[in-house]
Amino acid sequence: MPLHYLELETHEAVALIRFNRPQVLNALCAAMMAELAGVLDQLEQDHAIRAVVLTGTAEAFAAGADIKEMRDLTYMDVYRADFVTVDWERIASFRKPIIAAVAGFALGGGCEMALMCDFILAADNARFGQPEIKLGTIPGAGGSQRLARFVGKSKAMDMVLTGRTLDAQEAERCGLVSRVVKADELVDEALLTASRIASYSGPVCMLAKEAVNAAFETTLAEGVRQERRLFHSTFAIDDQKEGMAAFSEKRRAQFSHR
Repeated sequence: MPLHYLELETHEAVALIRFNRPQVLNALCAAMMAELAGVLDQLEQDHAIRAVVLTGTAEAFAAGADIKEMRDLTYMDVYRADFVTVDWERIASFRKPIIAAVAGFALGGGCEMALMCDFILAADNARFGQPEIKLGTIPGAGGSQRLARFVGKSKAMDMVLTGRTLDAQEAERCGLVSRVVKADELVDEALLTASRIASYSGPVCMLAKEAVNAAFETTLAEGVRQERRLFHSTFAIDDQKEGMAAFSEKRRAQFSHR
């Protein structure tokens, strides 16, 4: 499908999605989010793609939701349209591994988009924040929920109530990002990381993602029970047999992604 607000590239088994509204620091408008949901639907059905990188430009991952588009909406407008849930949450429900590669600003909805990904690689110029309080509103795409799970209550309260931003180093210290790299190396590092993930069994990576996500959505006992069942299920997968055989035979595994 034609894309107006995104760029899509494929690098063997990895897809690279780039936000492409640089004139407004990649502000997230409804049309962009609809495009993103459609692209993710397409990639989820494409068995040749086993990992995804989501990024923006050097200046901004995404500087937030498009305020000009939102400012005149009423309560009934947003309630009836299920605003933010529709299309925005598609990242969170995406079953394949997806990495956020963040340079520049990731504010408001942009920070929340990054939090929906499986983990975040940050450029050394990245800035994260939830400044909605300055606009007379609160985070609406999971910022008060996912952020607290990433960084804890105190840091989340600090960010949400003051609207201050974190630089990349503070974001790494508090567990918001996986690691920090030089800005000019960010996309290459993200693609290398995604390629490493894509070299493993596709279905097993999906199961591993499901298992880790369960840790944030249930009790410890139920999470361990779910992990155990998912672990058991890998023994019905061809790639488990190949992986263990390759280890025993001291050779590199040749996964068939079945």
